[in-house]
Amino acid sequence: MTIPTQLVLRALLEDPTREMYGLEICRAAGLAPGTIHPILARFEGIGWLESRFEDVEPREAGRPRRRYYRLTPHGAENARNTLLRTSARWMTLVARSRMADGA
Repeated sequence: MTIPTQLVLRALLEDPTREMYGLEICRAAGLAPGTIHPILARFEGIGWLESRFEDVEPREAGRPRRRYYRLTPHGAENARNTLLRTSARWMTLVARSRMADGA
């Protein structure tokens, strides 16, 4: 799992029931919009996320409609488990690297 993907999941898991629009997720994850949208699309495709467009008239709002994303209960559970496994693998690699270096 890539670092940007992990950052997106961590941002969404801060409050898994909260809807966030794309730029909010970008800010929370510290990533550019071009980076997060393919990740969001992938997670929506596998059922980890659900999305909706806000019900606003863009001309009246003075901006494009926002697309809001939220983890599904299934997605939140899988995201937590995946991040835990990823962390465990990372810690194992760090420990092995230190052992190999004689630390």
